[in-house]
Amino acid sequence: MKILISDAFDVTLPDKLAPFGEVTDDTSRMAEVDVILVRSKTKCTREYIDAAKNVKLIVRGGVGLDNIDVDYARSKGIQVFNTASASSIAVAELAFALMIAVPTRLVEAHMGMTEGRFLKKELKRTELCGKTLGLVGAGNIGTELARRAVAFGMKVVGYDPLLKSHDFVNLVGLEEVLRTSDYISLHVPLTDETRGMVNAETIATMKDGVVLVNTARGKCVVEADLVAALTSGKVRAYATDVWFSDPPDPSCPLLKAPNVIMSPHIGASSKENMLRIGDVVVRILEDFIRSTV
Repeated sequence: MKILISDAFDVTLPDKLAPFGEVTDDTSRMAEVDVILVRSKTKCTREYIDAAKNVKLIVRGGVGLDNIDVDYARSKGIQVFNTASASSIAVAELAFALMIAVPTRLVEAHMGMTEGRFLKKELKRTELCGKTLGLVGAGNIGTELARRAVAFGMKVVGYDPLLKSHDFVNLVGLEEVLRTSDYISLHVPLTDETRGMVNAETIATMKDGVVLVNTARGKCVVEADLVAALTSGKVRAYATDVWFSDPPDPSCPLLKAPNVIMSPHIGASSKENMLRIGDVVVRILEDFIRSTV
């Protein structure tokens, strides 16, 4: 078996994969390999898949599969998997950090100190305790965020059409999540249904002063509509780790919008998570080999 590591993974991964066969990061050998491992950078388009003439398995080290033409791959007999469970803690911790940075005024406090401004009287904080967190998507990452929110005394409601019950989340309709939540966090894949789901119409149904957190996909929001809501104060703050592209285009209006806290798509980049991703990749390969014997 020949395995291509097409994107950046933990440095220990090649040794973990060595028992399965030859491991390479030379993308010029695509036509030779049986397995391709990608993260976000590699786009597995039809053309890419056609160039990988012998590939039988594509594994995405991460949660979403929107950088892979899954239907086309499967039509060619190629199995496609991700490592969704591995990234849950890392992404949930970042989502919570982004969320808590808003009421603590943490970014403003830090920048004030670096600029020689001691803003003790100017910065008035609020608390997460007693507020309602609304999850749009209550799967692996949403569950881990809910655990942390409950520990901080928050009420958690959520919308997830794939779930009938949840240990930490009161499942309700999407309209109720949008209408009742003080904080809304997105945890959905990018699909036809979720693309642009945060727009002028849905924002209008939210509480005045709502805080939006996005560690899902940048294209789940309509940027112009969100900027307008941030400017008017309808949305108190937008905290995001995800963008229309990596990196965002310099013309992205959110980069200069008021009350935006941003990070460069680092949700899954913890050292611990990269090790977990490697372990899940190994298990996927073990299962793949057993299924083909």
